[in-house]
Amino acid sequence: MLSDDRPTAVADRLARVGGVVGVALGGSRARGVARPDSDVDLGLYYRGPLDVPGLRKLAAELATDRDGGATPELTEPGGWGRWVDGGGWLTIDGVPVDWLYRDLDRVAAACAAARRGALDFGFQVGHPFGFAEVAYAGELALGRVLADPDGELGRLRAGLDPYPDALAAAFADRLDEARFLLGAVTKSARRGDLVFVAGTLFRAVGLAAHAVAAAQHRWMITEKGLVDEVGALPGTPAGFAGRARAVLSGLTDAPDVLGAAVEHAVALVAEADDFCRRRRSEQP
Repeated sequence: MLSDDRPTAVADRLARVGGVVGVALGGSRARGVARPDSDVDLGLYYRGPLDVPGLRKLAAELATDRDGGATPELTEPGGWGRWVDGGGWLTIDGVPVDWLYRDLDRVAAACAAARRGALDFGFQVGHPFGFAEVAYAGELALGRVLADPDGELGRLRAGLDPYPDALAAAFADRLDEARFLLGAVTKSARRGDLVFVAGTLFRAVGLAAHAVAAAQHRWMITEKGLVDEVGALPGTPAGFAGRARAVLSGLTDAPDVLGAAVEHAVALVAEADDFCRRRRSEQP
């Protein structure tokens, strides 16, 4: 079992590896919503050449791999794709611990994008909704800094408090995309194109959930658990999560079933839009 102070001790060791500028605890453990089986996510914020051999040496000293092997595998930067970057899945003291590379200059650019309301989603394996660049900012805003010798992570975090109004507006504006998609998918619903319609509904529900969270100035990092997490926020309309899940429940290729699901999604997006407008009107 990983003791409470063990992540900080590991972070201190990581911060001494060449290229590592700071380390932060992320994921569900940083947000206080972890399950007993949740991984420990450590973000390794680096600049310039990252001493991957040094990281591998440290990993061999501290950890095993997930399969119980003696030598954990760590990628080079970019080994997991453009957005997730790279790292390794380790086991330390019997607990799954992920070392996740984060290019600090890219994170700083994402923080600046969040402050000015620049929002875009990129393709990344493992993220069927798409990876939002501003997720890097959200990771830092929600994370717990464990090692930050020069204070760079702390300064970036400070620039994200309070949550940027421009970013909340950008998520609300993306509801236009949901409305367009739902308007365009009706023909496919009449044709019984289950897979295409289901993908469109997933996208529309995700956009609605993101908008509702952003209207409350809450960071959402990933689509995993998104609807339930947004539904649990104190300001979210009662029953929102249930209505969001109902859009995708019981889908078949029957045109009437798909048509009804599209109508439910249209109503959900309208609800999200109304919520965003009301929240903006309540701001001082």
